[in-house]
Amino acid sequence: MPRKTKLDESKSKRRMTPRTPRVKPKVDFTIDALDFKNVALLRQYVTENGRILPRKYTGLPAAYQRRLSVAIKRARQMLLMK
Repeated sequence: MPRKTKLDESKSKRRMTPRTPRVKPKVDFTIDALDFKNVALLRQYVTENGRILPRKYTGLPAAYQRRLSVAIKRARQMLLMK
């Protein structure tokens, strides 16, 4: 029988504490509102440096996130956003 290591002990402690579920923000717009011309909405999902926020932080469904990234990229091409 192998010896217990500190790594094994830390794993068992981690399992005892239940994880709290992440609160998902409610999507307050329709998929039709995701348009490259709606710059005010698109700016909410972009950092100060201009990077698109991932789904982990936005909490959007996958289809919304894909359309959001396309809309942001189109707005950048049209020089509506930086």
